[in-house]
Amino acid sequence: MRDALVEAHSAAHGRTDDLVIDFQLTHSGRYCRPNPGGAFEPRVAFRHPLLDARFRDSDDSQIITDTELRILISDYVKSARLALERGADFVDIKHCHGYLLHEFLGARGRSGEFGGSFENRTRLLREIVSGIRADGNPIGLGVRLSAFDFVPFVPDASRARNGRLGPGMPVGIDGLETYPFGFGHDLASPLVPDLTETRQFIELCHALGITLINLTAGSPYYVPHIQRPAAFPPSDRHQPPEDPLVGVARQTGVVRAIKATAPPEMVFVGTGYSYLQEFLPNVAQATVRNGWVASVGLGRMVLAYPEIVTEAVSGRDIARTRVCRTFSDCTTAPRNGLPSGCYPLDPHYKSMPEAEQLKKTKQAAGV
Repeated sequence: MRDALVEAHSAAHGRTDDLVIDFQLTHSGRYCRPNPGGAFEPRVAFRHPLLDARFRDSDDSQIITDTELRILISDYVKSARLALERGADFVDIKHCHGYLLHEFLGARGRSGEFGGSFENRTRLLREIVSGIRADGNPIGLGVRLSAFDFVPFVPDASRARNGRLGPGMPVGIDGLETYPFGFGHDLASPLVPDLTETRQFIELCHALGITLINLTAGSPYYVPHIQRPAAFPPSDRHQPPEDPLVGVARQTGVVRAIKATAPPEMVFVGTGYSYLQEFLPNVAQATVRNGWVASVGLGRMVLAYPEIVTEAVSGRDIARTRVCRTFSDCTTAPRNGLPSGCYPLDPHYKSMPEAEQLKKTKQAAGV
Protein backbone atom coordinates (compact mmCIF):
# COMPACT_ATOMS: atom_id res chain seq x y z
CA MET A 1 0.00 0.00 0.00
CA ARG A 2 2.84 2.38 0.81
CA ASP A 3 4.50 1.66 -2.54
CA ALA A 4 1.23 2.28 -4.38
CA LEU A 5 0.84 5.60 -2.55
CA VAL A 6 4.37 6.75 -3.43
CA GLU A 7 3.92 5.76 -7.08
CA ALA A 8 0.58 7.57 -7.36
CA HIS A 9 1.99 10.70 -5.72
CA SER A 10 4.96 10.68 -8.09
CA ALA A 11 2.70 10.26 -11.10
CA ALA A 12 0.45 13.13 -10.01
CA HIS A 13 3.08 15.61 -8.85
CA GLY A 14 6.37 14.54 -10.41
CA ARG A 15 8.16 14.30 -7.06
CA THR A 16 8.07 12.45 -3.74
CA ASP A 17 10.40 14.51 -1.56
CA ASP A 18 7.35 16.50 -0.35
CA LEU A 19 5.47 13.36 0.75
CA VAL A 20 5.28 12.40 4.45
CA ILE A 21 3.67 9.08 5.38
CA ASP A 22 2.09 8.28 8.74
CA PHE A 23 0.95 4.95 10.16
CA GLN A 24 -1.66 5.25 12.90
CA LEU A 25 -1.24 3.15 16.04
CA THR A 26 -4.50 2.57 17.88
CA HIS A 27 -6.50 0.19 20.03
CA SER A 28 -10.26 0.37 19.48
CA GLY A 29 -11.07 -0.32 23.13
CA ARG A 30 -14.81 -0.03 23.71
CA TYR A 31 -15.40 -0.34 19.97
CA CYS A 32 -13.36 -3.48 19.23
CA ARG A 33 -14.81 -5.73 16.51
CA PRO A 34 -11.92 -8.14 15.94
CA ASN A 35 -13.77 -11.07 14.41
CA PRO A 36 -15.87 -11.74 11.28
CA GLY A 37 -19.44 -10.62 11.70
CA GLY A 38 -18.53 -7.31 13.28
CA ALA A 39 -19.91 -7.92 16.79
CA PHE A 40 -18.64 -5.62 19.51
CA GLU A 41 -16.09 -7.29 21.80
CA PRO A 42 -15.20 -4.35 24.01
CA ARG A 43 -12.10 -3.84 26.14
CA VAL A 44 -12.59 -0.78 28.30
CA ALA A 45 -10.67 1.45 30.69
CA PHE A 46 -13.59 1.58 33.15
CA ARG A 47 -17.30 0.89 33.44
CA HIS A 48 -19.28 3.76 31.96
CA PRO A 49 -22.86 4.26 33.25
CA LEU A 50 -24.05 5.84 29.97
CA LEU A 51 -22.15 3.84 27.34
CA ASP A 52 -21.96 0.31 28.75
CA ALA A 53 -25.44 -0.80 27.69
CA ARG A 54 -25.13 0.77 24.25
CA PHE A 55 -21.93 -1.07 23.37
CA ARG A 56 -22.54 -4.37 25.19
CA ASP A 57 -20.13 -3.71 28.02
CA SER A 58 -21.70 -6.07 30.50
CA ASP A 59 -19.18 -7.00 33.19
CA ASP A 60 -15.89 -6.14 34.81
CA SER A 61 -14.04 -8.82 32.85
CA GLN A 62 -14.02 -6.41 29.90
CA ILE A 63 -11.93 -3.88 31.83
CA ILE A 64 -8.37 -4.15 30.55
CA THR A 65 -6.00 -4.85 33.45
CA ASP A 66 -2.75 -3.10 34.29
CA THR A 67 -0.90 -6.32 33.38
CA GLU A 68 -2.58 -6.38 29.97
CA LEU A 69 -1.70 -2.73 29.47
CA ARG A 70 1.98 -3.56 29.97
CA ILE A 71 1.68 -6.10 27.16
CA LEU A 72 -0.16 -3.54 25.04
CA ILE A 73 2.62 -0.98 25.55
CA SER A 74 5.06 -3.58 24.23
CA ASP A 75 2.77 -4.15 21.23
CA TYR A 76 2.80 -0.42 20.45
CA VAL A 77 6.61 -0.45 20.56
CA LYS A 78 6.75 -3.45 18.20
CA SER A 79 4.23 -1.81 15.87
CA ALA A 80 6.28 1.39 15.73
CA ARG A 81 9.34 -0.67 14.78
CA LEU A 82 7.34 -2.41 12.05
CA ALA A 83 6.13 0.99 10.78
CA LEU A 84 9.72 2.22 10.53
CA GLU A 85 10.78 -0.91 8.64
CA ARG A 86 7.87 -0.53 6.22
CA GLY A 87 8.75 3.05 5.34
CA ALA A 88 6.58 5.23 7.59
CA ASP A 89 8.01 8.66 8.37
CA PHE A 90 6.13 8.90 11.64
CA VAL A 91 3.47 7.16 13.71
CA ASP A 92 0.36 8.66 15.27
CA ILE A 93 -0.24 7.46 18.84
CA LYS A 94 -3.99 7.89 18.63
CA HIS A 95 -5.81 9.51 21.59
CA CYS A 96 -9.21 10.36 20.14
CA HIS A 97 -12.82 9.39 19.40
CA GLY A 98 -13.43 7.25 22.47
CA TYR A 99 -10.86 4.59 21.56
CA LEU A 100 -8.78 3.07 24.32
CA LEU A 101 -6.04 5.65 24.89
CA HIS A 102 -8.58 8.47 24.66
CA GLU A 103 -10.85 6.71 27.13
CA PHE A 104 -7.97 6.44 29.58
CA LEU A 105 -7.71 10.25 29.60
CA GLY A 106 -11.09 10.20 31.37
CA ALA A 107 -10.32 7.30 33.73
CA ARG A 108 -10.57 9.43 36.86
CA GLY A 109 -12.35 6.70 38.84
CA ARG A 110 -9.95 3.90 37.91
CA SER A 111 -7.53 2.67 40.56
CA GLY A 112 -3.94 1.60 39.96
CA GLU A 113 -1.14 3.02 37.84
CA PHE A 114 -3.30 4.07 34.89
CA GLY A 115 -6.21 5.89 36.54
CA GLY A 116 -7.06 8.74 38.86
CA SER A 117 -4.53 11.54 38.56
CA PHE A 118 -3.64 13.27 35.30
CA GLU A 119 -0.17 11.74 35.59
CA ASN A 120 -1.63 8.24 35.77
CA ARG A 121 -4.19 8.84 33.02
CA THR A 122 -1.39 9.85 30.64
CA ARG A 123 1.00 7.07 31.68
CA LEU A 124 0.22 5.04 28.55
CA LEU A 125 1.50 7.81 26.29
CA ARG A 126 4.65 8.36 28.32
CA GLU A 127 5.54 4.68 28.49
CA ILE A 128 4.78 4.02 24.81
CA VAL A 129 7.07 6.89 23.81
CA SER A 130 9.73 5.77 26.27
CA GLY A 131 9.53 2.22 24.91
CA ILE A 132 9.81 3.35 21.28
CA ARG A 133 12.92 5.39 22.06
CA ALA A 134 14.43 2.65 24.26
CA ASP A 135 14.05 0.36 21.25
CA GLY A 136 16.41 2.67 19.37
CA ASN A 137 13.61 3.68 17.02
CA PRO A 138 14.12 7.20 15.61
CA ILE A 139 10.71 7.34 13.87
CA GLY A 140 8.79 10.61 14.11
CA LEU A 141 5.89 10.77 16.56
CA GLY A 142 2.55 12.54 16.40
CA VAL A 143 -0.73 12.37 18.31
CA ARG A 144 -4.32 12.67 17.16
CA LEU A 145 -6.25 14.03 20.14
CA SER A 146 -9.90 14.68 20.88
CA ALA A 147 -9.36 18.12 22.39
CA PHE A 148 -12.78 18.07 24.10
CA ASP A 149 -15.70 15.76 24.60
CA PHE A 150 -19.40 15.99 25.43
CA VAL A 151 -21.81 13.83 27.37
CA PRO A 152 -23.28 11.18 24.99
CA PHE A 153 -26.24 12.12 22.78
CA VAL A 154 -29.18 9.88 21.82
CA PRO A 155 -31.98 10.39 19.26
CA ASP A 156 -35.00 12.29 20.52
CA ALA A 157 -37.71 9.69 19.88
CA SER A 158 -40.48 12.27 20.18
CA ARG A 159 -39.12 14.08 17.12
CA ALA A 160 -38.56 11.06 14.84
CA ARG A 161 -40.18 11.56 11.43
CA ASN A 162 -40.88 9.25 8.47
CA GLY A 163 -38.90 6.38 9.93
CA ARG A 164 -35.81 8.51 10.57
CA LEU A 165 -34.17 8.83 13.96
CA GLY A 166 -34.84 12.12 15.70
CA PRO A 167 -32.25 14.84 16.31
CA GLY A 168 -29.72 14.21 19.01
CA MET A 169 -30.30 15.20 22.61
CA PRO A 170 -27.86 14.89 25.52
CA VAL A 171 -28.32 11.96 27.85
CA GLY A 172 -29.35 13.07 31.32
CA ILE A 173 -26.83 12.57 34.11
CA ASP A 174 -29.47 12.23 36.81
CA GLY A 175 -27.94 10.95 40.01
CA LEU A 176 -24.46 12.16 39.04
CA GLU A 177 -23.22 15.40 40.58
CA THR A 178 -20.55 15.57 37.89
CA TYR A 179 -19.71 13.77 34.64
CA PRO A 180 -16.09 12.62 35.17
CA PHE A 181 -15.89 10.12 32.31
CA GLY A 182 -14.74 12.30 29.43
CA PHE A 183 -11.84 14.62 28.65
CA GLY A 184 -11.63 18.32 27.89
CA HIS A 185 -15.06 19.30 29.24
CA ASP A 186 -16.40 20.99 32.34
CA LEU A 187 -17.09 18.16 34.79
CA ALA A 188 -20.19 19.90 36.14
CA SER A 189 -21.43 21.08 32.71
CA PRO A 190 -20.40 18.38 30.21
CA LEU A 191 -21.64 20.32 27.18
CA VAL A 192 -19.04 23.02 27.80
CA PRO A 193 -15.41 22.53 26.71
CA ASP A 194 -12.78 23.01 29.42
CA LEU A 195 -9.31 23.01 27.85
CA THR A 196 -7.30 23.00 31.09
CA GLU A 197 -6.25 19.35 30.87
CA THR A 198 -6.07 19.53 27.07
CA ARG A 199 -3.38 22.17 27.41
CA GLN A 200 -1.62 20.02 30.02
CA PHE A 201 -1.64 17.14 27.55
CA ILE A 202 -0.15 19.38 24.83
CA GLU A 203 2.59 20.43 27.26
CA LEU A 204 3.28 16.74 28.01
CA CYS A 205 3.57 15.99 24.29
CA HIS A 206 6.03 18.85 23.94
CA ALA A 207 8.11 17.51 26.83
CA LEU A 208 8.15 14.08 25.16
CA GLY A 209 9.39 15.56 21.90
CA ILE A 210 6.04 15.23 20.11
CA THR A 211 5.40 18.45 18.21
CA LEU A 212 2.79 17.30 15.66
CA ILE A 213 -0.78 17.26 17.00
CA ASN A 214 -3.95 16.64 14.99
CA LEU A 215 -6.86 18.05 16.99
CA THR A 216 -10.33 16.58 16.65
CA ALA A 217 -13.24 16.22 19.10
CA GLY A 218 -15.55 13.77 20.81
CA SER A 219 -16.46 10.43 19.28
CA PRO A 220 -18.35 9.39 16.13
CA TYR A 221 -20.13 6.76 18.20
CA TYR A 222 -21.98 9.02 20.62
CA VAL A 223 -21.44 12.69 19.57
CA PRO A 224 -20.83 12.60 15.80
CA HIS A 225 -22.13 16.13 15.33
CA ILE A 226 -19.24 17.68 17.28
CA GLN A 227 -16.62 15.32 15.81
CA ARG A 228 -17.64 15.14 12.17
CA PRO A 229 -20.29 17.78 11.33
CA ALA A 230 -22.53 16.44 8.57
CA ALA A 231 -25.85 17.05 6.86
CA PHE A 232 -26.64 13.32 6.99
CA PRO A 233 -25.58 11.14 9.95
CA PRO A 234 -24.48 7.50 9.80
CA SER A 235 -27.44 5.14 9.70
CA ASP A 236 -27.12 4.24 13.39
CA ARG A 237 -26.90 7.78 14.76
CA HIS A 238 -29.11 10.77 15.50
CA GLN A 239 -29.93 13.60 13.14
CA PRO A 240 -27.87 16.78 13.67
CA PRO A 241 -29.12 18.65 16.76
CA GLU A 242 -27.60 21.89 15.46
CA ASP A 243 -26.61 23.47 12.17
CA PRO A 244 -23.44 21.55 11.22
CA LEU A 245 -21.69 24.89 10.72
CA VAL A 246 -21.88 25.27 14.51
CA GLY A 247 -19.81 22.10 14.84
CA VAL A 248 -17.27 23.37 12.31
CA ALA A 249 -16.98 26.70 14.13
CA ARG A 250 -16.67 25.01 17.52
CA GLN A 251 -13.73 22.89 16.39
CA THR A 252 -11.90 25.66 14.56
CA GLY A 253 -12.35 27.95 17.56
CA VAL A 254 -10.97 25.39 20.01
CA VAL A 255 -7.96 24.68 17.79
CA ARG A 256 -7.28 28.40 17.51
CA ALA A 257 -7.47 28.79 21.30
CA ILE A 258 -5.12 25.88 21.96
CA LYS A 259 -2.57 26.96 19.37
CA ALA A 260 -2.53 30.49 20.79
CA THR A 261 -1.14 29.27 24.14
CA ALA A 262 1.04 26.37 22.95
CA PRO A 263 4.82 26.43 22.47
CA PRO A 264 5.56 27.98 19.06
CA GLU A 265 7.28 24.87 17.70
CA MET A 266 4.08 22.81 18.10
CA VAL A 267 2.43 22.03 14.74
CA PHE A 268 -1.36 21.73 14.86
CA VAL A 269 -3.49 20.09 12.18
CA GLY A 270 -7.18 21.01 12.27
CA THR A 271 -10.09 18.79 11.24
CA GLY A 272 -13.85 18.91 10.76
CA TYR A 273 -13.78 21.01 7.56
CA SER A 274 -15.50 18.65 5.09
CA TYR A 275 -19.00 20.01 5.78
CA LEU A 276 -17.84 23.31 4.24
CA GLN A 277 -17.96 21.47 0.89
CA GLU A 278 -17.01 23.71 -2.06
CA PHE A 279 -16.05 26.49 0.38
CA LEU A 280 -13.53 24.26 2.16
CA PRO A 281 -10.44 25.55 0.27
CA ASN A 282 -11.37 29.16 1.02
CA VAL A 283 -11.91 28.65 4.74
CA ALA A 284 -8.84 26.41 5.03
CA GLN A 285 -6.71 29.06 3.36
CA ALA A 286 -8.04 31.75 5.71
CA THR A 287 -7.43 29.75 8.91
CA VAL A 288 -3.88 28.90 7.89
CA ARG A 289 -3.12 32.42 6.62
CA ASN A 290 -4.37 33.97 9.86
CA GLY A 291 -2.35 31.60 12.05
CA TRP A 292 -5.30 29.78 13.64
CA VAL A 293 -3.84 26.43 12.59
CA ALA A 294 -0.70 25.23 10.82
CA SER A 295 -2.42 22.82 8.45
CA VAL A 296 -5.88 21.53 7.59
CA GLY A 297 -6.41 17.78 7.48
CA LEU A 298 -9.02 16.22 5.20
CA GLY A 299 -10.73 12.85 5.68
CA ARG A 300 -14.13 12.29 4.06
CA MET A 301 -13.44 14.89 1.40
CA VAL A 302 -10.39 12.97 0.17
CA LEU A 303 -12.48 9.82 -0.29
CA ALA A 304 -14.82 11.70 -2.61
CA TYR A 305 -12.41 14.12 -4.27
CA PRO A 306 -8.71 13.45 -3.63
CA GLU A 307 -7.57 16.19 -6.05
CA ILE A 308 -9.53 19.04 -4.47
CA VAL A 309 -6.53 20.70 -2.79
CA THR A 310 -4.26 20.28 -5.80
CA GLU A 311 -6.84 21.88 -8.06
CA ALA A 312 -7.66 24.68 -5.63
CA VAL A 313 -4.07 25.77 -5.04
CA SER A 314 -3.32 25.64 -8.77
CA GLY A 315 -6.09 28.15 -9.41
CA ARG A 316 -8.43 25.77 -11.24
CA ASP A 317 -12.14 25.68 -10.50
CA ILE A 318 -13.05 22.71 -8.36
CA ALA A 319 -15.55 20.16 -9.67
CA ARG A 320 -18.69 20.71 -7.60
CA THR A 321 -20.13 17.35 -8.64
CA ARG A 322 -17.24 15.57 -6.90
CA VAL A 323 -17.36 17.47 -3.60
CA CYS A 324 -18.23 15.45 -0.47
CA ARG A 325 -21.80 16.25 0.61
CA THR A 326 -21.42 14.45 3.97
CA PHE A 327 -23.84 11.61 3.21
CA SER A 328 -21.88 9.52 5.78
CA ASP A 329 -21.92 6.34 3.67
CA CYS A 330 -18.17 6.10 4.29
CA THR A 331 -19.06 5.58 7.98
CA THR A 332 -22.29 3.60 7.62
CA ALA A 333 -20.53 1.02 5.43
CA PRO A 334 -17.79 -0.06 7.87
CA ARG A 335 -20.26 0.07 10.76
CA ASN A 336 -22.02 -2.74 8.89
CA GLY A 337 -18.96 -4.75 7.90
CA LEU A 338 -18.57 -3.23 4.41
CA PRO A 339 -15.54 -1.44 2.92
CA SER A 340 -15.38 2.28 3.59
CA GLY A 341 -15.57 4.48 0.52
CA CYS A 342 -17.60 7.17 -1.21
CA TYR A 343 -20.50 5.12 -2.55
CA PRO A 344 -22.55 8.14 -3.74
CA LEU A 345 -19.81 9.81 -5.83
CA ASP A 346 -16.98 7.37 -6.60
CA PRO A 347 -17.74 5.18 -9.66
CA HIS A 348 -15.59 2.39 -8.22
CA TYR A 349 -17.74 2.08 -5.12
CA LYS A 350 -20.98 2.73 -6.99
CA SER A 351 -20.31 -0.35 -9.13
CA MET A 352 -19.48 -2.69 -6.24
CA PRO A 353 -22.08 -5.27 -5.13
CA GLU A 354 -21.68 -3.86 -1.63
CA ALA A 355 -23.35 -0.67 -2.85
CA GLU A 356 -26.69 -2.44 -3.12
CA GLN A 357 -26.16 -4.04 0.27
CA LEU A 358 -25.44 -0.62 1.78
CA LYS A 359 -28.58 0.80 0.18
CA LYS A 360 -30.70 -1.91 1.80
CA THR A 361 -29.01 -1.33 5.15
CA LYS A 362 -29.82 2.36 5.01
CA GLN A 363 -33.42 1.72 3.96
CA ALA A 364 -33.87 -0.67 6.88
CA ALA A 365 -32.52 2.01 9.20
CA GLY A 366 -34.90 4.63 7.81
CA VAL A 367 -32.16 6.70 6.15
